[in-house]
Amino acid sequence: MKITIQNLTKIFPSRNKKKDPNGAVTAVNDMCIEIPSGKLVGLLGPSGCGKSTTLFMLSGLETPTSGKILFDEQDVTSLAAERRGIGLVFQNYALYPHMTVEQNIMFPLVNMRIPKNEAKARALDTARLVQIEDLMARKPSELSGGQQQRVAIARALVKMPNVLLLDEPLSNLDARLRLQTREEIKRIQRETGITTVFVTHDQEEAMSICDTMVVMKLGIVQQIGEPQTIYDNPANLFVANFLGTPPINIFKGHVKDGKVYIGEEAVANTKVEDQDVFVGVRPEGFVYNAKGAMTLDVDHIEVMGRDKSIVSRHASSTKPYVRSIIDSDVKLPTDTTKLTFNLKPNKVFLFNAETEERLR
Repeated sequence: MKITIQNLTKIFPSRNKKKDPNGAVTAVNDMCIEIPSGKLVGLLGPSGCGKSTTLFMLSGLETPTSGKILFDEQDVTSLAAERRGIGLVFQNYALYPHMTVEQNIMFPLVNMRIPKNEAKARALDTARLVQIEDLMARKPSELSGGQQQRVAIARALVKMPNVLLLDEPLSNLDARLRLQTREEIKRIQRETGITTVFVTHDQEEAMSICDTMVVMKLGIVQQIGEPQTIYDNPANLFVANFLGTPPINIFKGHVKDGKVYIGEEAVANTKVEDQDVFVGVRPEGFVYNAKGAMTLDVDHIEVMGRDKSIVSRHASSTKPYVRSIIDSDVKLPTDTTKLTFNLKPNKVFLFNAETEERLR
């Protein structure tokens, strides 16, 4: 099922019209995207960027202020949620505590008046898909968080929906369970081939499982593309800052005569015209060299197995610390108070100092 979003806008009125008559909030602003059939697409951004509002408009739980939503060629913008053929998984699972796992999974089929024997068979098939077939007689209180999440996914899938919508489905799980469950979601999506929209604020989560990411800020789409493509080619400073663990290093710099300067040091070549810029350098973009172009004042060094993370300071950095990641096999001098580095050209990005748009 292909999803087409055309000029979608959602404006919430002011909560207190007497005190703030003009305080309407534009949660989603003129969104235009196309989600190919059978793909897993992540809506990614910080809290308040409009990603959950977009999901609720896709589901029919929120009505758009303007714009259209198409499932294949069908306009579903004004269609009731129960007639859209969607499966929805909430952040808090929303399982019925008095029902068994089997009854929770069967619940949508009972509402659809599916014969009991058929409903039981479909519930078991779906439970096998999410690998909880041995838990059918248990109540939600007897399950771990990860198991409850699988029940919620099974309940959404048992209806055989055309579209699966997941609203921050892993946020209530601990780190290990999040990793396991996101791998399961990707496996289930691939096996079913259902078009899936996944809302998250966790960029690592989105990059690991999504075919395509939609990065949002204040209701506006900033960039759409494959996760690695966006990471390697951020459209603006916000996107560059949002993606990456550890995050990108940002320096105040300038371009003069085809060279990029951070402070007084020329650290890279460029074809960009002379101007003030923000210089973004990914942590893995530093290469230690005793005669390197850029000098950092080292605070401390963390050895992390295969990598060394060098935590430094620089007068032109917009952040308190600069993080450089190098291979653990790289030999450093005895005195690491100051270290010099060359920069990998493909890990250095220039942004306009005023608009923060990427310069190419």
